[in-house]
Amino acid sequence: MKLVALALLVTVIGVMAFIRLAPSEPMRWHQMPETITDRDLEGGAMRRAEGDLATLDAIIRDTPRTRVLAGSVAQGMVTYVTRSRVFGFPDYTTVRQDGDMLEIYGRLRFGRSDLGVNAGRIDGWLGRLAEAR
Repeated sequence: MKLVALALLVTVIGVMAFIRLAPSEPMRWHQMPETITDRDLEGGAMRRAEGDLATLDAIIRDTPRTRVLAGSVAQGMVTYVTRSRVFGFPDYTTVRQDGDMLEIYGRLRFGRSDLGVNAGRIDGWLGRLAEAR
């Protein structure tokens, strides 16, 4: 029984370490679908909103556990990684400036459903963006 418990503990620690330490490949995550529409996805969300990428970038960089993975405001597209507080699950959000519009695509890396976390985060950022205008 102790051996089974130890094996289970080692497996859980291994999975948690993999989630935290798995490399994020910019070429895989720094891209967007051709068309972005306002909708929630099973593992993420898409939004279009009027705004300025530089202002939204400052708001996103102010989010805890969030860092830039690839791109820049000058390039017109930035991909961010935000990790969950407890387990460190990574979510990827790509924001692209398209004229006066921002196109935002947030998605999870592990699992099937994010339980609305990406949509909530994006909507929070857009709320702060609206207040900044």
